[in-house]
Amino acid sequence: MTHTVTEVCIKCKYTDCADVCPVDGFREGPNFLTIDPDECIDCGVCIPECPVNAIYAEEDVPKDQQHMTALNAELAKLPSFTSITKRKAPLPDAEEWKDKTGKLPYLIK
Repeated sequence: MTHTVTEVCIKCKYTDCADVCPVDGFREGPNFLTIDPDECIDCGVCIPECPVNAIYAEEDVPKDQQHMTALNAELAKLPSFTSITKRKAPLPDAEEWKDKTGKLPYLIK
């Protein structure tokens, strides 16, 4: 099992989760964080750290977000998604975007 970052993270990119990950499993892209399933140890410490509730255990991913599990794995392998281990400031307009839905078209790979 692994954990999945859902569309909620797109255009927000809060990084509180990366700060607590014991295995450095998060990857940072231009406007989204992903979890590398090869690194994730399924510990769950990242879930309560996410201020927008974008992270789920694989078995708990909402039906309308299940496509994100495969997308997390794909993105984690891209050179544009690099390891992140420390908290950074969220994107400047994160507050505007945090409650929006249907953000997948805005994902920058």
